[in-house]
Amino acid sequence: MRRLAAGLLMILAAGAGWAETLRIATFNTELSRDGPGLLLRDIIRDGDPQVTAVVQVIAAAQPDVLALQGIDWDYEGQALAALSARLADHGLDYPYRVALQPNSGLPPPAPLDMDGNGKAGEPRDNQGYGRFRGQGGIALLSRLSVDHDGIRDFSALLWKDLAGALLPQHPDGSPFPSAEAQAAQRLSATAHWLVPLLLPDGSRLNVMTFHATPPLFDGPEDRNGRRNHDEIRLWQLLLDGVFGAAPEPPFVIAGDANLDPERGEGRSEAIRSLLADPRLQDPLPQNPEAGTATVEWQSADRMRVDYVLPSAGLTVTGRGVAWPDGPDAPAATASRHRLVWVDLLLD
Repeated sequence: MRRLAAGLLMILAAGAGWAETLRIATFNTELSRDGPGLLLRDIIRDGDPQVTAVVQVIAAAQPDVLALQGIDWDYEGQALAALSARLADHGLDYPYRVALQPNSGLPPPAPLDMDGNGKAGEPRDNQGYGRFRGQGGIALLSRLSVDHDGIRDFSALLWKDLAGALLPQHPDGSPFPSAEAQAAQRLSATAHWLVPLLLPDGSRLNVMTFHATPPLFDGPEDRNGRRNHDEIRLWQLLLDGVFGAAPEPPFVIAGDANLDPERGEGRSEAIRSLLADPRLQDPLPQNPEAGTATVEWQSADRMRVDYVLPSAGLTVTGRGVAWPDGPDAPAATASRHRLVWVDLLLD
């Protein structure tokens, strides 16, 4: 077997040493719905083809730790619990879950025009795009236990407080869309978390996860492109110790950067800098059908925007992208994004 069961892992941990391969994956499921409670409804009723396909893709990949994007958040975590139950029906148990409130759909402290279109109170005027609180959030499922007290949530960080922030401006140099908006604007369009997972030998694997805004849907001020750039750059500043103690290795960045290093719109230097950071390694997960691409957009074709980046000292034993082998494959129905996975030898 590629991995031992979680119970056996804990038994082995009592011995003199251990070595185990863990599969870390990221998957933008695009399971977001148009209103609160609708995703829970679709998961529970067991008749939604997209939900079924998402479950099948995850069950086939068998990740030990799974970073999810595009999944609606609710206060009690019912949708994530229901998805976990569906996965358990396929023999894949995730006893540990993290689902903090994201910035998507979260309004600013006072009604403001946050995107510069002259109106306030619209979905793009929230801290992150969303028709309701938590639409299109992120989550983490794990077979390893979570050190909840050690979780670090950077989602409340104001964009203006990021060192070297590329804040948008009007042609005259004044803040875009206004000084009031920039004073309230958080950096994270969805969330940035550091989640410590407890390894069987008592050490920790720090998983850093996020879902950056698309560098599109703005004007010449490049508000979204600049924000995407800085959302990605946050991780390097974290590793620099800008936000307190830098995370100790081993660690993994797993999430949707919404940026290709070579193609498409956006400030690609941000993801290129992250991929080249000597504290990280890029295993270059790929599939024979689509190479390193992780998404297929109808208007922009195939790109690499989803990443699993382990710390430099970890041993990578496998990697891949769950690309569909035909139009009827579950991965083709589940999402435009593909599940990306990396196997790590932890000893």
